[in-house]
Formats: sequence, structure tokens, C-alpha cells
Amino acid sequence: MKKALLVTALLAVIVVLAVVFVFPGPEETGPPSGDGGSDQPEELVVYAYDSFVSEWGPGPVIAEAFEEQYGVPVRLDSVGDGAQVLQKAVLEKENPRADILIGIDNNLLGVALEQDILHAYRPTGSDRIDPHLILDDDFHITPYDYGTFSIIYDTEKIESPPKSLEDLTDPRFRDRLILMDPRTSTPGLGFLMWTVYRYGEDFTDYWERLEDSILTISEGWDSGYGLFTSGEAPLVLSYTTSPAYHVEYEESTRYQAAIFEEGHYMQIEGMGIVKGAPHLEAAKMFMDFALSGTFQSVIPLTNWMYPVVKGTTLPDSFEYAPEPEKSFSFPVGKLQENRDRWIDQWSRTVTN
Repeated sequence: MKKALLVTALLAVIVVLAVVFVFPGPEETGPPSGDGGSDQPEELVVYAYDSFVSEWGPGPVIAEAFEEQYGVPVRLDSVGDGAQVLQKAVLEKENPRADILIGIDNNLLGVALEQDILHAYRPTGSDRIDPHLILDDDFHITPYDYGTFSIIYDTEKIESPPKSLEDLTDPRFRDRLILMDPRTSTPGLGFLMWTVYRYGEDFTDYWERLEDSILTISEGWDSGYGLFTSGEAPLVLSYTTSPAYHVEYEESTRYQAAIFEEGHYMQIEGMGIVKGAPHLEAAKMFMDFALSGTFQSVIPLTNWMYPVVKGTTLPDSFEYAPEPEKSFSFPVGKLQENRDRWIDQWSRTVTN
């Protein structure tokens, strides 16, 4: 989870910094021997999605911790949503400006591999990742967190939440649902894949039935969730971890995740080194750092996702993050073959 009120978010960063440096968590990795001094780059350039880079996100905390440990400053460039991070890297592939891309998830990996924009590197500590979260055996992408999509509802406005995707088409939810655009938003793409997984090639028929329930389709998660918390609609696409955020920083159980018996689509977020990265050795250090206790312990209270390294401690508020009994996602190969076609079909359906 990412969106937050500024005051509570700043307090969160302070708390996380204290935890990070006092309790480093699982095994740490240090800089390789021989790196340092005059060989260090002026800065490591990281492209990431907006909420990762924001003041309430994990980016600033992680950048400060990395510089302290390795002596390399990090420049975080905010590039919209995860899909836009990928698009920017593709546009710059002949003359790369970034060293690291953050936010290439299981639904985008196929495109990144097709475009050949990633440098394969298996980071130190990769053996501590839960095996089912590894997306690419060659480690063009290294997972750093994961979660499952869910419809979040406002209990003050919704007494009986939806219990399935089909339930969302009920007339009682007319103009009450906020979604995100799958062309620009990784949650939006995840929800589209969820509908394809559930309905197969008939997914466009489902979107036609869903149309009356949709109030708006925002460009990204930040803007969509902001509309939800400001009261524009009582249903929004987000993650099962969203309620934990509101418990942690607002001491409120007002917002809840609707759990569907049919299961929930999973998102695994990854990062990778740009092929032709200007600062390759420093980029490798950052990838190692991503699997350290320092990095992983920051994720739950700032990015509101689950860390990928086994044994990372979760905050008590995650007791309010329900875990679906069923979760699923498409294999990368199937997404490579069909993703563009599915998005095009969705776009024509929504436009019409």
C-alpha cells in the first residue's frame, strides 16, 4: 500500500528508520571488496513508480540506508506507475540513463524480456527468497515484495460487500467502483488479468456487464485510491494489505478487503539492472541490498506489501490484512503471448 496522509507518513518514515538501523533483520550483505574510493559513481540512478519514491514510500528510507552502507548516493526518479517505468526504459534502451528499474512485476516481465532491456544478475541472498516468488531463473528481475489484489470497501457506506467478481456487476454497486487503467497502472493490469483468468476469452463480456458499476478508471493507483479515501466512491481496487495501513496509522478499521472465494490475483514486484547501465557495479550492490534485512524490513510499513525474504518480521497491523485461501497468476510465457492482445481487446471494449 502506498497512499497516505502526509503527517502520518512522515512519522512512519521516522519510525522505520529507527527500526532499520537498530534491528537490521536477516543476514546483511556488504560492498564487494575493491569497490569504493575514487571508483564510486557520483550517484546511482533508479527509476521507480511514484508511490515508491514518495515521502511516505520506501524509496527515501532505502536510499539513505544504501548510501550509509555503501557510500553511493541514490537518485530516485519518479516515473508514474510500473508500466510507465518500463515504457521509459524501452524508449531509452539505445542510450540508457538509469541503472535500476523498480516495479517490473510478473505481468510486465515478458515485455521487458522481449525488449531486452535488462542485465541478468543473481544477487547475493537470492537463496532466501521463497521459491514460488522467483519469476525468472536467470534473474533478469529479482522480486522484492508481493501481494494480492482485492476490492477495498468503505464499511460506512457498504453493509454487504461483494463476494466475487460477478457480484461487482450487481446494480446496487452502480457508479460505486474505482479501477485503474491497465495500460498505465500495474494494479489496473493485475485486475484485467484477474478477469481474464476467471472468464477466459469471455472476459470482454464481463467488462460489459461491469461497466455500470465503474465510476472512473484512473491512470494510476495513487490517484484512484485518493479518490476512494476522499469519499468519491465506496469501492476501489487495491491490495488485501490496505486495511493494515489504516489500522497502523489511523487506528481505523473502516476500510476492509472483500475476500472472494474464487481467489485473488497475485502481484510479484521486481527490480532489475538496466542493460548497459552506466554504473553496473554499484547497481549490483543495490540488487544485493534489496534482499538484505535492512531493505526487506522497510517494505511492510511503507510499501504495504509482503517482503519476499523468508523470516522477515511483519508488523502487528498485518493481522488486519486477510490472506486469501486461493491466489494465482499467469505464467510469464502465457502473458508474453497474449498480454498485448488482451489489453487491446479491453481497450476496444471500454471505449465502445
